[in-house]
Amino acid sequence: MAAFVGYYRVSTQAQGRSGLGLDAQKAAVSGYVQNVAGTLVAEFQEVESGVKADRPQLQAALRFCRVKRAMLVIAKLDRLARNVHFISALMESGVEFVAADMPTANKLTIHIIAAMAEYERDVISQRTKSSLSAARARGIRLGNPNVRFLSAKGVQRSRDQADTFAHKVMPTINALRASGVATYSSLAATLEASGVKTQRGGRWSAAGVRNIILRAARVSSQACEKSLP
Repeated sequence: MAAFVGYYRVSTQAQGRSGLGLDAQKAAVSGYVQNVAGTLVAEFQEVESGVKADRPQLQAALRFCRVKRAMLVIAKLDRLARNVHFISALMESGVEFVAADMPTANKLTIHIIAAMAEYERDVISQRTKSSLSAARARGIRLGNPNVRFLSAKGVQRSRDQADTFAHKVMPTINALRASGVATYSSLAATLEASGVKTQRGGRWSAAGVRNIILRAARVSSQACEKSLP
């Protein structure tokens, strides 16, 4: 039975503390390992920026892979880095690795994808800097004097839309839970397989399901408080 070491990365300390994004990565890695009838022998978690190559937890994961002769598995290629040199160094480390979202990709494919991601990152950064510089040169005052009002209004609108979506999808989630689908990860997988879309039309994750359930509970509690005499 093949041995695998999971590696997860989130970009900010806030995400690291809250677990935001980690549930989805762990679900993807776990699903891949199960599909290939492997064993997840260890897991390493990093809270770091994607542009930094100095990652102690990743280095620890690679050392563990060498000792246990295991393969490193990640949820998505962009969880490692948008940096060609970093990916090249990883390829030369002697440790085999696989991305759960593209398990059939070879080293050449991964190198090309990393190069494109790095190029896209640099283009976006340069385009943003150029636009801001041009705006300043024309004497445009950056920022909106009504930003506080507009931000508050936009936040409230987003909350209302999220509350409406949670109310709409909860009957389906409740029906799945009643049928024995209990964990956030299994609920996400079942919703995905059933063709149910998220609010933004993306893929379901364990964290997304959890947020929907918590939001629906909060909205229900607020409604009950308002109905009290």
